[in-house]
Amino acid sequence: MSVIEETVTQWIDQIKSGDAQAAQRLWESYFLEMVEVARKKLRGAPRAMADEEDVALSAFKSFCLGAQNGRFSQITDRQNLWPLLVAITSHKSVDLIRLENRQKRGGTGNSEDTGSHRKQTSMQVDFEEIIQQQPSPEFAVQMAEELERLLNLLDKTGDSALRQVALAKMEGETTTEIAQNQGCARRTVERKLQLITRLWHEDCNL
Repeated sequence: MSVIEETVTQWIDQIKSGDAQAAQRLWESYFLEMVEVARKKLRGAPRAMADEEDVALSAFKSFCLGAQNGRFSQITDRQNLWPLLVAITSHKSVDLIRLENRQKRGGTGNSEDTGSHRKQTSMQVDFEEIIQQQPSPEFAVQMAEELERLLNLLDKTGDSALRQVALAKMEGETTTEIAQNQGCARRTVERKLQLITRLWHEDCNL
């Protein structure tokens, strides 16, 4: 494990324990990438809507709340963190577009976070406040559905081992352990992990 990977793993563990400083460090590491995901998902959306930074912050807040409340026990390192952050950011972007469309039709609705941090800069975030809040049941359902959708993408390749490898990695198994359990070479698992990462990135238009 590289120094960067080890550091991210430590931050994830600390966030699960309610460490606001770890949340701040992880946010600073992934902020630009999450904003880019939101920007692509919001492409063509009215400028009256909350911008991509608001969406990224809302998504990261949801991750912190879920992690602290034990909803992402399978997220243990950098490799399985990023697909989850992409999934949450994508959901937030789509939800925001739907909200704006409802309001245009005369309906009402409240976005969970987007817009509420409009006056905050990208790095000026009160993570103490975020860590102390509670995630909604709807959020938990959304994330379970999104993770299952990502796994279904792997099933469409016809390689049933991809789902098994992805789940094993999310459960914290090392590449060597996965290879032993799958009865294959470590290099084979590494190639499958690379394919999984590529498929999920392509799905999110990265």
